[in-house]
Amino acid sequence: MSAPALVKRAARRIEAATPAHRDRAVDGLRALALLAVPTGHWLLGGFTRSADGALHNASPLGAFAGLAPVSWVLQMLGIFFLVGGYASVLSYRRRKGSTGDWLRARLARLGRPVLGVTAVWAVLLPLLRFGLGVPVDTLRTASTLVVQPLWFVGVYTVVTALTPCCVRAARRLGVWAAAPLLGSVAVVDLLRYGPYAEAVPSWLGLLNILPGWLFAYQLGVSWGEGRVTRRHAWALLVGGTALFAALLLAFGYPASMVGVPGEARTNSHPPSLLVLALAAGQSGAAVLLRDRLGALLRRPALWAPVVVVNLSAMTVLCWHQTAMLAAAVPAAYAGEVPGLVGAPDSAGWILARLAWLPVFAGLLVLIGRYARGFESPWTGAGPARRALAGLLAAGFGIFALGLG
Repeated sequence: MSAPALVKRAARRIEAATPAHRDRAVDGLRALALLAVPTGHWLLGGFTRSADGALHNASPLGAFAGLAPVSWVLQMLGIFFLVGGYASVLSYRRRKGSTGDWLRARLARLGRPVLGVTAVWAVLLPLLRFGLGVPVDTLRTASTLVVQPLWFVGVYTVVTALTPCCVRAARRLGVWAAAPLLGSVAVVDLLRYGPYAEAVPSWLGLLNILPGWLFAYQLGVSWGEGRVTRRHAWALLVGGTALFAALLLAFGYPASMVGVPGEARTNSHPPSLLVLALAAGQSGAAVLLRDRLGALLRRPALWAPVVVVNLSAMTVLCWHQTAMLAAAVPAAYAGEVPGLVGAPDSAGWILARLAWLPVFAGLLVLIGRYARGFESPWTGAGPARRALAGLLAAGFGIFALGLG
């Protein structure tokens, strides 16, 4: 049987196994937001090579400020939190046990893949260093990249634990339950960047982490509770877009949604008001386009990839940086390689990096064949193996944070 025939057969099988009540639009939005994470990291993350052959992080945004709008498109965490809140409401309603049982099951699904990737890297580090002679600075660069997307899992774990509170708020206040979160971030930003900024301690921005990412999640919970109408969606789209433009043009917020080397301010770590403005606009657009997207995904050929991506969500999130490193670390021995190892400061680098994206994707698929097992319940792992995995993960975390 030919490859196209096999693909069509698999798509028909997935279509036949999909429950009638499945919200395809929400799954499609989740898959789109999820794929934006590796795409953004692969496009906007580069490597320079020092004289001793070690790799160091670099970004084309430092040389090409005009690429900032690309980050507006690829920064889709607002959509991810929105559909996460929506899906959590549906799951919360269907729970058969207590709220505690529901939370433990949800948090275990998030924790297992993180524990898996960090434990594997704890084993890889000494093998790479003492077995293959990989420079320590390369290992630190690699560790930073592996940890980089995992902060999201930590934040998502906290907001998931707050689901019962979000549900109560949504039932009482509807879409307005997210408004205090927006106001909180606005106040902190005013203190950080306003006329008295020099007197404000630098740690104050950390107060934005929880409300900044809970904002879109709360909107999703309200949506799942049926409290977000099309009128609300239009208000979110128009209001979020207007606020986004005002913050950029009148209040001097950085244009990039991700950190730029050498820049004093960043929008994402911790999230600024610009991140919430983008999330509001994206959320409004998602609600408005839901029916059209759902109808589009009735086609088996389009629906099948969405299912595959969603079933491997945590694997994609946890291992996509490893896929890029699997290409870059060996390439460093050959010197500079266009689009992979070398300063990302030319149009040629950008074109070459685009050509590398399918390679990274292929490596991720290969790695995912083995790593996806971490997403399933660890029924065959006893207490000793779980404790060992925890110790390895802790050791990797210490090294990655520069404490080792």
